[in-house]
Amino acid sequence: MKCPFCGYEDSRVVDSRATASGSAIRRRRECLKCQRRFTTYETVEEAPLMVIKKDGRREPFDRNKLLAGIMKAFQKRPISAGALEEIASDVERELRAELDREVQSSAIGTAVLHRLLDLDKVAYVRFASVYKEFQDIETFIREIDELHNR
Repeated sequence: MKCPFCGYEDSRVVDSRATASGSAIRRRRECLKCQRRFTTYETVEEAPLMVIKKDGRREPFDRNKLLAGIMKAFQKRPISAGALEEIASDVERELRAELDREVQSSAIGTAVLHRLLDLDKVAYVRFASVYKEFQDIETFIREIDELHNR
């Protein structure tokens, strides 16, 4: 493992433990050259999950893209980065649990919305406004009314 600070190719593992979700191993490493410490994560390499976009294109599932969308919805909202990571992990785990190696992008959006509904209504509306592509203010107001009446 290359040191991210000096680029040296050898390090020693100082500590190893499972992440909270149990889906990865977190390793604290120390560079044998500069003695700085850094963290790596070890995960199981899985078969690629392909996302079918609305226009029919297929692209590999990108967890970072999913997390970025969730983070935008929660911008300036009172939630920890760990909780956002957990939402992304839950959605990814749900998608990978399916037997099919391809998933519609709409299924990803629905899975995220399902989790946001009980967690934070403002984040839900923010995410829904992008995911559902509101074309006018009436559609937006109707979504807020439905949310308010739940």
